[in-house]
Amino acid sequence: MTNLALILIVFSALMHASWNLLVKQSHDKTIFIWWMFLCSWTLMSAFMFGAGIGLPALSVRSLSLAAAAAVCFVLYHWFTGIAYREGDLSMTYPLAQTAMLYVPLWGIVLLGESLTIAGGLGILLIIMGTYCIQLRRLSSTELLRPFSQLKNHSVQAALLAGFVYSIGAVLDKTGVDNYSALHFTYVLVFFMLSFMSLNLLRPCYRGRVLKELHQSRGLILWSGPVMLASFLSFRFGLQLSPVSYAVPVRQVSLLIGVLIGLFFLREPFGRIRLLSSGLILLGVIFIWHG
Repeated sequence: MTNLALILIVFSALMHASWNLLVKQSHDKTIFIWWMFLCSWTLMSAFMFGAGIGLPALSVRSLSLAAAAAVCFVLYHWFTGIAYREGDLSMTYPLAQTAMLYVPLWGIVLLGESLTIAGGLGILLIIMGTYCIQLRRLSSTELLRPFSQLKNHSVQAALLAGFVYSIGAVLDKTGVDNYSALHFTYVLVFFMLSFMSLNLLRPCYRGRVLKELHQSRGLILWSGPVMLASFLSFRFGLQLSPVSYAVPVRQVSLLIGVLIGLFFLREPFGRIRLLSSGLILLGVIFIWHG
């Protein structure tokens, strides 16, 4: 992985952890995320058309890739929401990150990518760190516990989230390889915003959109540029590196999230989080050199 690709993806991870912190501080999470997407897309529109960049003619293929990737990422958020709402976080969170098991496989089989020994070891270390970071203790029973309840609906939702995200990542990579990363991101965000807007038309969300704007106006204003920076930097980095490496490296956002929790939210660190963060960081170093 090149230095520029690594810098872009690590910066994206920092922005990703930052907008997740903003979501955590909001009141109505679903509505707040919709406002974030609206602000991000509005900012992109103002910049692109204000600077005279505009949107080139879209091929049917690029449009289809962006729409399909948007469906996958919206479904990922939906499945993880179900998993976290109905299940134990320490059980469902590691399973929701199983996309990293599929992404290198899809990269090799579908995109013709290849892995070095160092790169493959780095991916394995990041997978281990990501899997362990939310576990309550290190023991064989705890490590296998998420897989011991496969009939549980929250566990199934978490596994579906990981699988769906891996498909979205491959579509994302294909899109930025065949179309400008800036313009593909713009179209992708538009489709995600559109799908989320359709969801908000349901009666249960009536009156909640303006209420969240009133309660979290300051956070919403910050969230737009932060999310936009996360989206753009990741896709420019994705354009410069194999998806097999880019998706695992972005998990450094978990390490950043742990540090934010420790220093800003005064959350307990714990030996498991320390060890898991170390594995993720070591994995990133291996991928960088691999």
